[in-house]
Amino acid sequence: MANTGNRYRGSITDYAGFDPNQDAEALYTAMKGFGSDKEAILELITSRSNKQRQEICQSYKSLYGKDLIDDLKYELTGKFERLIVGLMRPLAYFDAKEIKDAISGIGTDEKCLIEILASRTNKQIHQLVEAYKDAYERNLEEDVIADTSGHFKKMLVVLLQGTREEDDVVSEDLVAQDVKDLYEAGEQKWGTDEAQFIYILGNRSKQHLRLVFDEYLKTTGIPIEASIRGELSGDFEKLMLAVVKCIRSIPEYFAERLFKAMKGLGTRDNTLIRIMVSRSELDMLDIREVFRTKYEKSLYSMIKNDTSGEYKKALLKLCGGDDDAAGQFFPEAAKVAYQMWELSAVSRVELKGTVRPTPDFDPEADAKALRKAMKGLGTDEDTIIDIVTHRSNDQRQQIRQTFKSHFGRDLMADLKSEISGNLARLILGLMMPPAHYDAKQLKKAMEGAGTDEQALIEILATRNNQEIQAINEAYQEDYHKSLEDDLTSDTSGHLKRILVSLATGNRDEGPENSDQAREDAQEIADTTSSGDKPSLETRFMSILCSRSYQHLRRVFQEFIKMTNHDVEHTIKKEMSGDVRDALVAIVQSVKNKPLFFADKLYKSMKGAGTDEKTLTRIMVSRSEIDLLNIRREFIEKYDKSLHHVIESDNSGDYLKALLALCGGED
Repeated sequence: MANTGNRYRGSITDYAGFDPNQDAEALYTAMKGFGSDKEAILELITSRSNKQRQEICQSYKSLYGKDLIDDLKYELTGKFERLIVGLMRPLAYFDAKEIKDAISGIGTDEKCLIEILASRTNKQIHQLVEAYKDAYERNLEEDVIADTSGHFKKMLVVLLQGTREEDDVVSEDLVAQDVKDLYEAGEQKWGTDEAQFIYILGNRSKQHLRLVFDEYLKTTGIPIEASIRGELSGDFEKLMLAVVKCIRSIPEYFAERLFKAMKGLGTRDNTLIRIMVSRSELDMLDIREVFRTKYEKSLYSMIKNDTSGEYKKALLKLCGGDDDAAGQFFPEAAKVAYQMWELSAVSRVELKGTVRPTPDFDPEADAKALRKAMKGLGTDEDTIIDIVTHRSNDQRQQIRQTFKSHFGRDLMADLKSEISGNLARLILGLMMPPAHYDAKQLKKAMEGAGTDEQALIEILATRNNQEIQAINEAYQEDYHKSLEDDLTSDTSGHLKRILVSLATGNRDEGPENSDQAREDAQEIADTTSSGDKPSLETRFMSILCSRSYQHLRRVFQEFIKMTNHDVEHTIKKEMSGDVRDALVAIVQSVKNKPLFFADKLYKSMKGAGTDEKTLTRIMVSRSEIDLLNIRREFIEKYDKSLHHVIESDNSGDYLKALLALCGGED
C-alpha cells in the first residue's frame, strides 16, 4: 500500500462484516430477469476492497457455476461496464489488461503505456509482468518492443525491468556526478546523448533523483523539465517528463492527469477510469489533497460536473469524499503548496522571447521591400508580415526612420491605409515602441463608454518599474495628459487606488526580508479573520502593490504556513469584482508571470468567439520578453500547444502573423 508515514491513504477499505456468499447472491439477484439493478451492483462493488471482490468471484463460481466478470460484461454497457469490470480484477491484472488494450489493434495508446510504466513501483511492475504472462500467455517485454520504437522503446524496456534502486542512503558525490552527466548529455552538447538520460532516470532511486533535480536547478538555473523539453521530443519526451513527475510526487502526477482528463471539451474516460480504479486503494486521499490545492476545486466536484448516471455515482464512491464541503485546505495540501513555492524560489528561469534581432539586418533593403509591397494595386501582405514579425523592435524603429529618410513618407500611415482589421492592429502594434504601445492600450481601455478594466489590470499588474516609468513618459508625450489623471477620472473605489498605486512604478526592488515577510503575512491573516472587507482590501493593496516580487513570494509562503491557505485562494474567497481580479493578477504575476499570460491567452481563445484584442495585445507585448516561456507553460497546463490553439481559432493573414510571432510548434 502507498503510505504517508505508514498510514493507509486509499479511499476504499475492507467492508466490515463481509460475507462473500451473501454478496455473490445479491449480485446474482441484481442481474437476474429483465434488466439489471445497476444501483445495487455499483453500491456493492464500490464498497468492497479488491481482495474481497476476488472472494466474491470465487463464491459466485461455486454457487452458480458461472464467471462473475462475464455476467457483468453481459449485463452492463459502456463506460460503466469498463469501470465495474476494472474494479473486479486484481490490480496487476487490471494493469495488464490496460497495456494489452493499449498495444493491440491499430495504433498504440502511448499515453496509457507512459502512465502505467512511469508510475508503478518495482514490485508492481514485477506483478504486472507476471499477470500479463498468466492472462495472455505472452511476454510483455517482447510485445512492447514489437509495438514501439527508438529511445521511447528503450526507456520502456528499462522501466519494465522493475530494477530502480530502492535504498534511501544517498551519496553526494554520485548526485554531483549525475548532475554533470545530465547537463553534458543535454544542454552542453550538440545533439543529445539520450542514453545518459535513460540510464540515470531509469535506474536511480527516487530519493537520489530528487536531490539530483534540486542540484541540477541550483547548478544550471534550469529546471530538469525544461532541459528535457528542450533536448528530447515526441513520446520519448512525454515519457521522461512523466518519470520526472512521478519521482517528484506520484499523487501530483495523477492529480494533473485527472484534471487534464476532465477539463476542456469532452472527458477522457479511459484515463479517468484507469486512475480512479488503480489508485483507489493506494493514494486516492493524497491525490485529492494535491488536486484541491493545485486546481482550487475538489476532485469530487469536478467528477460530479463532468460525468453522469451510474458511471458518475460509481466514480464518486471511488473518490470517497468532497474536499470542498468544508471549504478548507488540509495541512498536507498546504505543505504541497509550500513546496511548490520553495521550488519557484530557487529557479532562475531564463526568460526568452520568440522574436530576436535578425542577424544580417539591412534597414534600407527592408524599407524598400515594404514600400514595394504597398505600391500600386493590391498589397503584398506576406512580405509585410515576414519583415515585421522577424525584426526586433529596435530594428523596426530603424526601418521607420529609413523609410521616412528615403521616401519622405510615414511608414505607419502607409501601413494603416493598406491593411485593416486584426492584421492591422497586430502589425501596427509591433511597429510601435513597447512603452508607446502599452500607453495606447491603456488609453483605448479608458476611451469611450465603459472602461476595459481587464486590460488596465493586465498591463499595470505585470510591468516592472522601468516599464511603468517608460509607459508614463510615453503616455504624457502621446496624449499630453498624465496617466494617473486619466486613471483617477476613469475608475473608482479600491480599484482606482490599486491602479494608481501600480502606475507610480514605485515597487521595492530589494531582496526579501524574512521578519518583514512574517509580519506582512500575519497582518493579512489577522485582517482576513476579522472579516472587515474594506480594511482587508486596503491591507492587501498596500502589501501587494509596494513590496518586491522576491519578498512577496516569501510572504505567500509564510501565509500558507500560518493559515493553511494559499493567498490567491483567500483573495478569491473574500473579495469580488475588479478589485479581486486586480489583486489576483498581481499574485499570479508574482508566482509565475508566463503562466499568468498563458492562462489569459487560453481564455481569449476558448469557447465561442475569440477575444482578438487580448490575443493581439499579449502576442505583441510579450514577443520579445517571455513568449517562449509562455508557450512552455501553455502546453504544460493545457496539453495543447499555443501554436495549435491559435491555428484552430484564427484564419487568414492575421493567423499567419500570429504564428510567426508564436515562433514554432511545441
